[in-house]
Amino acid sequence: MTKRIETICSHIPACRIFADVGCDHGYCAKYALDRHLCEKVYITDISAASLKKAETLLSSEIAAKRCIPVCCDGLDGLKETPDCVLIAGMGGEEILHILRNLPLPRTFVLQPMKNADKVRAFLVDRGAKLTADYTFFDGKYYDLIVGENEGGGSYTDWEIEFGRDNLLRPSNDFAGKLLREKTELANLLQSRNLSRKTREEILERKKRTEAILNAIEPDI
Repeated sequence: MTKRIETICSHIPACRIFADVGCDHGYCAKYALDRHLCEKVYITDISAASLKKAETLLSSEIAAKRCIPVCCDGLDGLKETPDCVLIAGMGGEEILHILRNLPLPRTFVLQPMKNADKVRAFLVDRGAKLTADYTFFDGKYYDLIVGENEGGGSYTDWEIEFGRDNLLRPSNDFAGKLLREKTELANLLQSRNLSRKTREEILERKKRTEAILNAIEPDI
């Protein structure tokens, strides 16, 4: 099991019904069942071929009716409402597509591959409480967002953009992500083909990134 999968799984709470959306090989679902974190797991994927990988891993749990595979888009087609939903390895826009037209699950574990800021903004706007919101490294940088469907408060613009835990309890992983981004932005600014608006946007992003780096440097 990779560090990425272990980190994601470590945030799965105890619940009755767990849903692993876009389940890939099914490692997270197996983790939840093996550790008795839930009574039942739904594994879903929009691709039948992809879902088959998880069905193979979880064949005994499926036979015991502890795991139910559903080939569907997101949470469509589930006969029960899960208490906890895991969506990992998808872009933020895809995650929002799944969550936008449904009541938020009681608890959720989300690992967007990009556009984490859009996911945070959506969750905060829906009144969710984000209990973990940080960056970690496993070959590349990942954002992890964990929370509950109620009890939330306001987030600042910078917390939406960078993640609250990254700002309150900065880590070397988060600093590494910022340093990489600073370099990428500096390289972009070398292009002569940028419009004035694009150049200004990149400069503003670079300025914010540098400001965060300067603020967290004593803490890491």
